[in-house]
Amino acid sequence: MPRMKFLCDSDRCIECNACVTACKNEHEVPWGINRRRVVTLNDGRPGERSISMACMHCTDAPCAAVCPVSCFYTTADAIVLHDKDLCIGCGYCFYACPFGAPQYPKVGNFGGRGKMDKCTYCAGGPQQDNTGVEYIQYGSNRIAEGKLPLCAEMCSTKALLAGDGDIIASIYKERVQRRGYGSGAWGWRTAYKADVTA
Repeated sequence: MPRMKFLCDSDRCIECNACVTACKNEHEVPWGINRRRVVTLNDGRPGERSISMACMHCTDAPCAAVCPVSCFYTTADAIVLHDKDLCIGCGYCFYACPFGAPQYPKVGNFGGRGKMDKCTYCAGGPQQDNTGVEYIQYGSNRIAEGKLPLCAEMCSTKALLAGDGDIIASIYKERVQRRGYGSGAWGWRTAYKADVTA
């Protein structure tokens, strides 16, 4: 089975936020929650880059390692999901995540901020696929329909890639060889403990 991954080619991202909008619309994400966001690094300085950030579905997910109720689980195709029915809203996952992916609907003390929400790689949750209950808690389950995450499909410059890690790594390698340079597959080493080299 393929190992599903994200890759953001910062040399192609134009900060249009189509990925952010697609995610919010597809899953009816509540106000104040951003499962995906575009961040600019070195803003206004030489070397400025924009990257699309969300949960990277890490190989050894630090969020899962610190969760006191074990609400995180990994699917057969290596997508890291969580069970909102088990989540106690402690916030440990937020502090452990190197990408700032976990989001909370409220501001408050321990447990008072509500159930954690994060990118699901458009794979839903633990409920039966494509049911109303799954949609209300986690949004659309495009993976069960044989589709890729909508954020990557809507990226007009194809800066954001999603799918089998080996395939998207080969696409990135081809781009780097064609361009003659690459600023790096942002977050790849942190999330997947591997490099994408040309």
